[in-house]
Amino acid sequence: MATAGRGSYDEAIELIYFAWRELVAEPDRLLARRGLSRVHHRVIYTIGRAPAITVGGLCRVLDISKQALHQPLATLTDAGLVARTVDPKNRRIRRLTLTARGTQLEERLAAVQRVRFERAFRAAGATAEAHWRDVMKLIAARE
Repeated sequence: MATAGRGSYDEAIELIYFAWRELVAEPDRLLARRGLSRVHHRVIYTIGRAPAITVGGLCRVLDISKQALHQPLATLTDAGLVARTVDPKNRRIRRLTLTARGTQLEERLAAVQRVRFERAFRAAGATAEAHWRDVMKLIAARE
């Protein structure tokens, strides 16, 4: 952790890094067994939270280009984890949803992470959880 004399902000940065590393370690292992990576996890997670999202919408949420999304999305589609459908009102729009297999994988990945949050929040207490959420929202907000 932070050495003596370093500021609390440096320690906070370190804590985020180490917490993130632990939070994604098991999901990364589960994905690697399927030949997938964290980028695939981000796509699966986002589609799982926004069923029928458009390709453009997914790019905006992930803050990536269509070119950057193309290969991971093709891999997930080929693996039968994501389905693309044509929007009935506008045939140029492609909607993305998780297949049953994709939903099952997303649930397994998120379950591992939910357990870590549940334990931490229970140990820290309700007030700490609320403050943590406030801080995370402020850090995540774009200036």
